[in-house]
Amino acid sequence: MRVAAIVVAAWLLSPVAAFGRDAPAPLVSDTEVRGAFVLADPAGAAAVVSDPGDAAVVGIAARDLADDITTVTGTSAVRAGVQVWVGTLGHNRAIDALVAARRIDVRGLAGAWEQFRIATVDRPAPGVRRALVIVGSDRRGTAFGAYHLSRAIGVSPWTWWADVTPLRRTALYVKPGTHRFAGPSVKYRGIFLNDEDWGLHPWAATTFEPEARGIGPKTYERLFTLLLRSKANLLWPAMHKVSPALNANPANAALADRYGIVMGSSHAEPMLRNNVGEWTAPADAFDYAKNPAGVATYWRDRVATNGGYESAWTLGMRGIHDSGIVGATSMTDKRALMARIIADQRAMLKGVRGPQVFTPYKEVLDIWRAGLAVPDDVTLMWPDDNFGYIRRLPQPAERTRGGGHGIYYHLSYLGAPLSYLWLSTTPPALIGEEMGRAYDLGARAMWVANVGDLKPGELATDYFLSLGWDVGVRDRGVDAFVRDWAAENIAPDVAGEVTAILAEHHRLNFARRPEHLQWWLPGQKARASAMPLEEIGKRRAAFAALVARVRSIEPRVPAARTDAFFQLVAYPVEAAAMANERIFAGEAHDRLRDGNLPAALAEAARAQKADARIAALTARYNGGKWRGMMAVEPADGQWRSYRTVPPVVPAVAGPVADVPAPAPPASTDIVVEAEAMRGTWRRVDGIGRNGTVVASRIGKPVSGAVAMSLPPGAWRLFVEMLPTYPDADGAPLALELTLDGQPHALSAPRVTGDAAWAQGVLDNRITIEVPGVMAGGTHRIGLSARGGGVVIDRIVARRR
Repeated sequence: MRVAAIVVAAWLLSPVAAFGRDAPAPLVSDTEVRGAFVLADPAGAAAVVSDPGDAAVVGIAARDLADDITTVTGTSAVRAGVQVWVGTLGHNRAIDALVAARRIDVRGLAGAWEQFRIATVDRPAPGVRRALVIVGSDRRGTAFGAYHLSRAIGVSPWTWWADVTPLRRTALYVKPGTHRFAGPSVKYRGIFLNDEDWGLHPWAATTFEPEARGIGPKTYERLFTLLLRSKANLLWPAMHKVSPALNANPANAALADRYGIVMGSSHAEPMLRNNVGEWTAPADAFDYAKNPAGVATYWRDRVATNGGYESAWTLGMRGIHDSGIVGATSMTDKRALMARIIADQRAMLKGVRGPQVFTPYKEVLDIWRAGLAVPDDVTLMWPDDNFGYIRRLPQPAERTRGGGHGIYYHLSYLGAPLSYLWLSTTPPALIGEEMGRAYDLGARAMWVANVGDLKPGELATDYFLSLGWDVGVRDRGVDAFVRDWAAENIAPDVAGEVTAILAEHHRLNFARRPEHLQWWLPGQKARASAMPLEEIGKRRAAFAALVARVRSIEPRVPAARTDAFFQLVAYPVEAAAMANERIFAGEAHDRLRDGNLPAALAEAARAQKADARIAALTARYNGGKWRGMMAVEPADGQWRSYRTVPPVVPAVAGPVADVPAPAPPASTDIVVEAEAMRGTWRRVDGIGRNGTVVASRIGKPVSGAVAMSLPPGAWRLFVEMLPTYPDADGAPLALELTLDGQPHALSAPRVTGDAAWAQGVLDNRITIEVPGVMAGGTHRIGLSARGGGVVIDRIVARRR
């Protein structure tokens, strides 16, 4: 005991480094209160110490915390006798001694998943007057505790990835007592780097780590830190042909393990194998029906190299790169082959730790529906339709599976009907609505978001991961989350205005993403937009007003946060606005040229100006640290069957008079917003044409009614809904409408991949016409539905 005590005391006085706002505001304050732990003040900062025998990620987190305290306070002086102890229960001798002496309360911590406690302790050891103890249930729980404190003192998870420079604070006081933090709502939470050809890869290859010729250890190390600061634990690495295969360099897997990050792989990469980069045999040999031995050896080799790490093992098989399985043609044969593959893979993985995951993505979902049996302890990873609407959710009979359920969700996508790879415009409210419903129906084992190049999707990524850690975040509402996010990453003084700007940004782009301003699909005849002229005019005016609001607050952003403001707010908002102006001004030129040349040329000049502004904004983004990161869609001529063509910007020769465009004809549509209904429908803010929709409830019927007054004449009635999927697998979206007491059963089949689906995801809208014709006058409209997944945007009457 005496020798051990000496060793512990020596360790305690050898800090990792000296020194250390945003988690719960009460945790850290600039003002000292009675009993507060002085983390830092003008006299110096507490030393941060950890046990060398603890997990590597604990030491990494402790060093980052120490550096963060220094960055925030600017002090490198050490306060004598005051320390921050960072350690894992059972792996830190000093903390274990406190536990044995009942000096700290760790009830419920032993054996828990990723939990931590932060507690103040007086005189914890000889020579230490006071300590702030961060103790975790496991290695990631400990690291999350350290990064939680970093965030509480003002270091954003995006400090490096979005240049969110911490704002200076002269003193940091931690609230006394024991602070308990429960584990995550979702066990595994992470991101998938994908379609990286035009952003993350060229940036890494030419700017950040050219020695790796792409995304390599330096980039992954920065990503691992971002995940830990965000309390996430899972990464599917980049896997396109341009990127080096992560596991081709054994040091990458070892690095992930040091950071405590669970490495997985996408639905197209079973057994942690990047087929595009690692399958070197002929392509037709990637066929388990014809070449089972060769493919099995390929998989076994990866188990041999990575079996000792904590990994998530993708089961099943598809083609080499995001294509259908080969070796079977009939559904019966496909099901039998898939079952055989899974059985063989599980035999290879016997005794290997980490979850086993099966993702019924695209055509694989049809194999599942055909009766594929997947072992109970395998996690079923249900995908969305690539556009943010989850195709299938856990069904009642499946919810008790031992392996549980997960969700694979897209915030970026390369594929039909049109890709969206440039700006991140999926509304956080849609993420919350879909992922919240998935959680409520039992998808709590694993969540992965396809984030493309990561930038400029910081807000969407942050919200997704925050929900995964604490799904209760949704109960506060999206605006409250965004306001806190803006305060943390921009500045508290402008947070309310930034929140309003981003809400309007998401509302406008929900009607059409900036990447979807082409109204024809590849292979179809070109045509102008289908938006009514009056709507286009209002849209252009709204975007112009939004840009003006961005510029009005820019001078009030702290100098240290100007780069972050540009990346997180100014660039995405103004680039989206200019993309709309370029397209719609160009269309106006074409429409007006034959009859009103001066107005047409003025519109051409506006299109030219918008095009030039996009170029200037993007050049600024790609300056310095982020050179090569941002590419305007379409970035090149690859994957043409999934992407828009470059817009034609009308030519302008010489000076042009600024002639206003003729006023468009007014719409005769009568619109009633769904939220005007009175009843039991659930209001959801942050989605829809007007920024608010109503949604049905899981397991409960909902109903509501509203009056609609129409001028004299004949009218047709339409209900506009979001292109969601109902809770019941394979069922259509269904609702009951009553028109002046007359019932109408309405439904919309949901067939992913058909023409109606394609139009629905591009418009974020499904329109159902109510049979019959209405006359003028006041009508009472009732709407009811059963089960979750029905989301109504508005009710529209149009002249017949």
